[in-house]
Amino acid sequence: MSPRPSGPSFSIVSAAYDVAPYLDDFIASIEAQTVAPDRFEVVVVDDGSTDAGLARLLRWQSESKLQVQVLTKSNGGQASARSLGLEHASGTWVTFADPDDWLAADYLARIGDFAEAHPDIDMMAAQLVVAHDETGETRRHPLRSMFRDGDVARRLEESGDFFAGSAPSCFFRRERLLDEGLRFDDRVRPNFEDGHFTARYLLGVADPVVGFIGRARYHYRRRADGTSTLQRSLTDAGRYTSVLRHGYLDLLQRADERGGAPAWLQSFILYDLSWYFSSDERLGPATAARGPVADEFHTLLAEILGHLDPSVIEGFRVRPLKREWRYLLLHGYRGDAWHEEQAVVTGYDARRELVRLSYYFTGAAPHERVQVKGTTVTPYAAKIRDVVSHDRVLLHERILWVSARASIRLRLDDRDVVLHPSEPEPVTRTLFPGRIQQADERRRGVERQARLTPEQSQLVDRAHSRQTRRRFEDAWVLMDRIHDADDSGEHLFRYLRRERPDINAWFVVEKDTPDWHRLRKDGLGRRLVAFGSEQWKLLMLNCVHLVSSHADDAILDPEELGFADRPWRFTFLQHGVIKDDLSTWLNRKQMDLMVTSTIPELESIVSDHTPYRATQAETVLTGLPRFDLLHRAGAEVGPERRDLLLVAPTWRNWLAMPLIDGTQRRPVPGAEFFESEFFQRWMAVLRDPRVAESCRRLGLTIGFLPHPNLSEVLEGLDLPDHVRQVSFVGTDVRELFARGAVLVTDYSSMAFNSAYIDRPVVYYQFDRERVISGDHVGRTGYFDYERDGFGPVTTTHDEVVSAVLAALDHGPTPAAPYDERIEATFPVRDGRCCERVTEAILALDRKVGQAAAARPLDRVAEVAP
Repeated sequence: MSPRPSGPSFSIVSAAYDVAPYLDDFIASIEAQTVAPDRFEVVVVDDGSTDAGLARLLRWQSESKLQVQVLTKSNGGQASARSLGLEHASGTWVTFADPDDWLAADYLARIGDFAEAHPDIDMMAAQLVVAHDETGETRRHPLRSMFRDGDVARRLEESGDFFAGSAPSCFFRRERLLDEGLRFDDRVRPNFEDGHFTARYLLGVADPVVGFIGRARYHYRRRADGTSTLQRSLTDAGRYTSVLRHGYLDLLQRADERGGAPAWLQSFILYDLSWYFSSDERLGPATAARGPVADEFHTLLAEILGHLDPSVIEGFRVRPLKREWRYLLLHGYRGDAWHEEQAVVTGYDARRELVRLSYYFTGAAPHERVQVKGTTVTPYAAKIRDVVSHDRVLLHERILWVSARASIRLRLDDRDVVLHPSEPEPVTRTLFPGRIQQADERRRGVERQARLTPEQSQLVDRAHSRQTRRRFEDAWVLMDRIHDADDSGEHLFRYLRRERPDINAWFVVEKDTPDWHRLRKDGLGRRLVAFGSEQWKLLMLNCVHLVSSHADDAILDPEELGFADRPWRFTFLQHGVIKDDLSTWLNRKQMDLMVTSTIPELESIVSDHTPYRATQAETVLTGLPRFDLLHRAGAEVGPERRDLLLVAPTWRNWLAMPLIDGTQRRPVPGAEFFESEFFQRWMAVLRDPRVAESCRRLGLTIGFLPHPNLSEVLEGLDLPDHVRQVSFVGTDVRELFARGAVLVTDYSSMAFNSAYIDRPVVYYQFDRERVISGDHVGRTGYFDYERDGFGPVTTTHDEVVSAVLAALDHGPTPAAPYDERIEATFPVRDGRCCERVTEAILALDRKVGQAAAARPLDRVAEVAP
């Protein structure tokens, strides 16, 4: 064995900026390393922190027996801080651990053992473990497949699926970094500077060999407050411009100078690009990729794709790449007409005997012919969905619902296409033992059954017992939110108990909430089940329909029942009228039926070239069940009883905390909420003396009704005497709207409530540009406030006050042209929404005959009054 170098084997270089809350964990993990203290050194560069971090680091430097060096500089970013630290490092190997993470105690020992066993290795990569700050739980990193074979040295030229790009968890030869003058590029912001640095290092080696050391664990902290560089990057325009130009494209151009991009680099870039698609699908307009930023993003991405081999894109499997994402990369930027030579079954409705087929295309749609039992037919329902990626339509999905009672063929441009009964796997160019075993089991008909715990098995047995089935057989489960009610779910439930006792209807809400006690007091306790209870589990394992005004995951896919098959069909009653583009949210939901209330709303969802997946087979025009009560309340409260100026702003996505996992609750925002423009602007309206005087003169009270997401933080708010704070909980909200002389709101669908009963509306949109551009929820949809709204649109304080005073002086009915808009939006208001919704749910259980499924069906005419 060759003698050890006289200096340290490892240098841990760390750039610190405002990470004081996390430094104790980081320091403790380094102090706990099991290797000899003289084997490593620590160089920490404080990058102009504004918190107590520098003081903590200096104390560590003075107290530690380790070789700790603390440097300081003015704030210039992580790249410059790391580069300064590298200049002061002296180890054979250098790594760039982040000071808000921590290392396993044997981390350096594992790395050192591997380095000694592989003296010619070019780089080493430790396994990342994701640690969630809020829950304390750890999860394996998406790149865990790189470490599936244990501690292995790989020649990347022979292993194109393998790469490493995390500078904090990688180890580099310091001399090579210095000899080549390799530094972090501060133009690559707000992310990927690690990947760019690592890939440049490897491109400088003719035949790079990387050690993947699975037993060395690096714990990456996912901050609960969302303040890490990676977590903030989605709203930074540089992620969509600078990263592509100075990061991915720079690497590909450098690789071209050396003969072309190796497969490992292409896979690395595809992996990073895959997060753009998943974040866009999940967050949509909440990212920064809009307008000119999106234009530049697409120009750069098209150039990047010109450097990538289509076969690498086709065979990429490092991270799941959805079929449409793969086609976006392969065909979305080519500018010519293309269509799949296959169609895939994406849904099956056994009760109605319908099957849903899907295929993708670009350019003009192909000539299509559907044949059932040899006869050309028109599908039961069909549409073309526009696939929107980063503010641009790049692909189309054709969706067809066809009768499943006989053989089906599909011809595109006069050629039969392959029909897949399930999503086909992507092209495979590398076989791993696990995939071989799975394929063999499929061939032999071996099914993998989830192993149930004894408690789960007992629960399933009880759910299938005669006694339980007698009680819950063919049950309908209705609910609103988990922790409150009084929305369309409750009122459809009350209708069913009153008008359709033949339907086995149950209502679910969290026990001991105000609505739980209210419903019990109303005599509905025998049909009331506590969410999360054992009775709820038995009910859910037997129900045939789940019907709710909300579609959050905690309702659709409750964690408590994750072990069992889902027996129910889901009907989304909706909380309000959709006016914005919510496709990025709704397309992820597995819905069998969705209720709409206006023809423009329905058409915005089911028409061709909209971004929604839903078709006329899943979407009906019935009106919201709670509109029946609103209709009744509106008729009962005459003009002389309209004594409220109702101020009801919606929430803001950037002010509300994220949902607590498995619930529909959000943590209460901090004190900064009360400093926000949102809070200050609405308080100014409530406290305006001109509004107060007008209300006093007309005998009105100002009712402040904040959105449920904000009710807790605003509870007990200090308001003027003439303002009364009201809540959705414990209040007949329909009466509030009925008593409204004027509703003042911003973007809330509550305006549809007031309009439904012919009450005046005023919109106050002081942050219009931010909300309309997508920072709240959803992209701008079909609804234009100036063209379609039910009242004047204002953007300044003086404008909203003037509009409110004018509306109050006009009287408790909408002025022209808003009265005409309301009539056009709601031509039929007859109190029969619950009846229509019930019939639409019952229709989900009826078989659709082959002839009916093969001819056009006007779903609007069928269900609209």
